[in-house]
Amino acid sequence: QVQLVESGGGLVQAGGSLRLSCAASGRTTSSYAMGWFRQAPGKEREFVATINWSGTSTYYADSVKGRFTISRDNAKNTMYLQMNSLKPEDTAVYYCAAKTGRGASVVENEYLHWGQGTQVTVSS
Repeated sequence: QVQLVESGGGLVQAGGSLRLSCAASGRTTSSYAMGWFRQAPGKEREFVATINWSGTSTYYADSVKGRFTISRDNAKNTMYLQMNSLKPEDTAVYYCAAKTGRGASVVENEYLHWGQGTQVTVSS
């Protein structure tokens, strides 16, 4: 079983930056693709970014492309989301997730393991 724990969320002003981390335990995720999703108040959870098992392939939602960067360190069993030029509309609970299989995916229901989420609030 895989346990995922997010950290790094917080309150930041518009234009600022945050770096989220997702630490995996219980089983190595080095052969799993992983992703970040977010859920804003009153909205459904949405895809943010995904990365394949080796870190060589990434995909982003159009809303974050050019501002967010997903990466991973398999030696540390950790995934990251560097968020720059944050906007108030980025305010949400951010979840990390892992899927079996090595290929990155934007499809939420392909992800079997989920963290508890970390709150990101961007003030205007």
